[in-house]
Amino acid sequence: MPEPVNSVVVENLVKRFGDFVAVDGLSLTVREGEVFGFLGPNGAGKSTTIRMLCGLLKPTSGFATVAGYDVSRDPEAVRQNIGYMSQKFSLYNDLKVIENLRLFAGLYSVPSKILDARIEWALAMANLKGQENLITGTLPGGWKQRLALGCAVLHQPRILFLDEPTSGVDPMSRRQFWDLIHQMAEAGVTVFVTTHYMEEAEYCNRLALIFRGKMVALGTPSELKRDSMRGELLLIECEPLGSAVEALQSAPDVMDAAVFGNALHLVVPDAAAAVAQIGKYLSEYGVTVSRIEKIRPTLEDVFVSLTTASNTVEAHKP
Repeated sequence: MPEPVNSVVVENLVKRFGDFVAVDGLSLTVREGEVFGFLGPNGAGKSTTIRMLCGLLKPTSGFATVAGYDVSRDPEAVRQNIGYMSQKFSLYNDLKVIENLRLFAGLYSVPSKILDARIEWALAMANLKGQENLITGTLPGGWKQRLALGCAVLHQPRILFLDEPTSGVDPMSRRQFWDLIHQMAEAGVTVFVTTHYMEEAEYCNRLALIFRGKMVALGTPSELKRDSMRGELLLIECEPLGSAVEALQSAPDVMDAAVFGNALHLVVPDAAAAVAQIGKYLSEYGVTVSRIEKIRPTLEDVFVSLTTASNTVEAHKP
């Protein structure tokens, strides 16, 4: 079986803006045909990393190659071999759908002999056949994002960078967009996507969790939920919730407590030991517990656990 090809290689990548470190010692590899997710809150360094990997921003230090090209030494070659879709809608709203497609085909130097076929493919992929003469600015959000994706891949790049591609898009359009992403990955295209939607991250083959410019975890969604949680997770159904949360802030061996719907998620070092103790503790505060059990964490639980630990470490630094 042949060795997997790495489309993206990053080693100790750093980007500073004055005294502010936006990306801090990032190292990772992304394989050909992989859907790789970059998950983190706004301001975590995701977009800055994408811009460096696309040859749009020069790293302060470290090393990265995309499609075999050094992003610092040969950014133009990088840009010729990738597709890029920015966080904000980047097409021209006052142009027709077909005019945007033709414009981007020219920018990407799509050969004239395959131009018509590529535009037909993009229209079909974006489900916009018959809508070629609509003004782009009048399209619904999901249609715009599909059109932007079509423009980004007209030149058939082997690596695609998507920066928060579904921000502001309704859930149904988001699902359809991810179906398109997986179709491209099945055809061998490497997809590097940033997101802050936890449920969206489940669609990725692997994930890097990013917080304050640093990678705090790396793995498949299943691996992260199984191995990366700092502590164990309890589900508690109780009344009243507000009093329970307040009481648990100072409870012994409670690492974190948060409201999830009509219940609480509680992070503790040992779930089995905590079950009896927590029930007794809450009863002393007038809280009635109807259910308490150990559950499997979600990606959101894992991310909150890891970032809470990072905040604690930062707070105790001399």
